[in-house]
Amino acid sequence: MAVDTSTPPELPVASRLHGRFQELRDSLSQTIVGQSALVERLLIALLADGHLLVEGAPGLAKTTAIRALASHLHADFARVQFTPDLLPADLTGTEVWRPQDGRFEFQPGPIFHPILLADEINRAPAKVQSALLEAMGERQVTVGRHTYPLPQLFLVMATQNPIEQEGTFPLPEAQLDRFLMHVRIGYPEAAAETEILRLARERARESLQSGAATVADKLTPDDVFAARREVLDLHVAPQLERYLVELVLASRDAKRYDPQLARRIAWGASPRGSIALERCARARAWLAGRDYATPEDVRAIAPDVLRHRVLPSYEATAEGWDGDRLVEALVEKVPLP
Repeated sequence: MAVDTSTPPELPVASRLHGRFQELRDSLSQTIVGQSALVERLLIALLADGHLLVEGAPGLAKTTAIRALASHLHADFARVQFTPDLLPADLTGTEVWRPQDGRFEFQPGPIFHPILLADEINRAPAKVQSALLEAMGERQVTVGRHTYPLPQLFLVMATQNPIEQEGTFPLPEAQLDRFLMHVRIGYPEAAAETEILRLARERARESLQSGAATVADKLTPDDVFAARREVLDLHVAPQLERYLVELVLASRDAKRYDPQLARRIAWGASPRGSIALERCARARAWLAGRDYATPEDVRAIAPDVLRHRVLPSYEATAEGWDGDRLVEALVEKVPLP
């Protein structure tokens, strides 16, 4: 099956919702200049019902991106600055004694907000990371003897700084696997940075004149759920399913394609990787206005879905190989359907 490069047909029933998401994408692109990949990945995570880990140097609009997305949704937003002295209760909430009633009352923490920014997640110790793992994986929080469900719309965007490693706690593989995608972003180009300067001046003037601007016509959770249903109804050919599954299987055993590549991979992607790859490919196709996914959708999204799930061996690390390079090699080796 060759990649279709012709003009894609418009989505038949999804025209209204697709139009709303296109407006959202355009609005976010105007706010987050020079980070189009981050904008697209945020929307894909929202449509695929997954969580996002964003890695980049300070000042690249990571926090601005999730705040901007939350401002376009009828959903509460919370930001937690992860630090080495953070406690699980600071994230999940705690039980408070009410002497007038003679009982404990649970006070929910910031994790109960539908949109959560976990800023510098790798600065938190293992206990805090494990509390977040339960929330991300099972959509619930356990405090004491009680378990509390999280909102149906629940999106975690975590950030980590690649240039500061002192005082950090690297995320374990089980925690990394809970993230739908691991996105790496770089510095904007000169033209984009010039536009950032102009936008910063305009926002400074607006804040002095009229305060914070409000966003009209926000998307409701029902709009998001309806869009997710349309993404799940999008056509994926059996050949394409076999292709994306083969990509994941090759990460576990690449001997059929390249014995040297197999030697460089210590651990491949789990079935969660296959699910994430298929859902993200569907969401990317839907955002592009198509009612079918193509191999190009899979290949374009594979690095962000698999880079944190394919682990290099010690020997490969010594040779300068990382998850990015391994996934790139897998995409090259596995033939298109």
